[in-house]
Amino acid sequence: MKLSQFKFKLPEDLIAKYPAKNRDESRLMVLHRKTGEIEHRIFKEVINYFDDKDIFVFNDTKVFPARLYGNKEKTGAKIEVFLLRELNEENRLWDVLVEPARKIRIGNKLYFGEDDSMVAEVIDNTTSRGRTLRFLFDGTHDEFKEALYKLGETPLPGYINRPVDEEDAERYQNIYAKNEGAVVTPAAGLHFSRELLKRMEIKGIEYGFLTLHSGLGNFREIDVEDLTKHKMDSEQMIVTPTLVEFVNHAKDTNHQVCAVGTSVMRAIESTVSTDGHMKAYNGWTNKFIFPPYDFTVATSLITNFHMPYSTMLMMAAAFGGYDAVMKAYDIALKEKYHFGAYGDAMLII
Repeated sequence: MKLSQFKFKLPEDLIAKYPAKNRDESRLMVLHRKTGEIEHRIFKEVINYFDDKDIFVFNDTKVFPARLYGNKEKTGAKIEVFLLRELNEENRLWDVLVEPARKIRIGNKLYFGEDDSMVAEVIDNTTSRGRTLRFLFDGTHDEFKEALYKLGETPLPGYINRPVDEEDAERYQNIYAKNEGAVVTPAAGLHFSRELLKRMEIKGIEYGFLTLHSGLGNFREIDVEDLTKHKMDSEQMIVTPTLVEFVNHAKDTNHQVCAVGTSVMRAIESTVSTDGHMKAYNGWTNKFIFPPYDFTVATSLITNFHMPYSTMLMMAAAFGGYDAVMKAYDIALKEKYHFGAYGDAMLII
């Protein structure tokens, strides 16, 4: 497959700037893989496609307030710092991106907060935009993290072109989010409300959790036409023996396994053994899934409508079939579905 095969024109007004009023009342397009049939539903009707002992797999990663604004020493220049991950707890070292990168050198100090209460020193240049910062802070690690996160804001994707508001801290987070470490929310899960989870339980639909800390690599532009030459950024993931047993049993008893989001699908496929079953794993994955690809565990996928050229669109096309998914996207554009993290959902079944 070529990068140019995932091009389509997305009008600005179809990119969702705000979430739906109620999580489970976004629109839902259902694409049937075998027939190509398409249905238009409301998201909470998703459970109509599943039965007793079917299983949903969620990603319970938790997004932290990763975007900070600071000032450079002496010049006072405004610098955006995007926290990627903590490298060393004891020494307060963080892997970050900075903008504008050209203004930041090793040895520069950055000040954060109205009273410059947080100070960081640049100690390494890792890429053209990436840096390692050492935060200077007296206190426990918990106190440091609390102070740091108070300065940060919810890291909405750049295509949601508006200021962050108070509601985003809650709505750009799944209701079951638990394990902190993501800078990108697994958006397919944003459609699940507590009421919907309860209705799933009543119907006998089961669910389990894995953790994959979604990073900014999801939004990094692919700069090669030949997709086999693209390298994904590595992301940390944990798949427990309990979930593995749960999912493999569902597979062996011919029940549906629904991956809620492309991050879940990626994690599942990163752990599949030669016999087609999942195995427990705690480590990193840089798996890149694009058509054609044979999926061995999940029987259905819930995902949002993604940006042109994105790796998430490529995975959806790999699962649903390239022609069927691109046709579904044409229909979504005509029917004015909303795209992006705060947008509408698709069930590929």
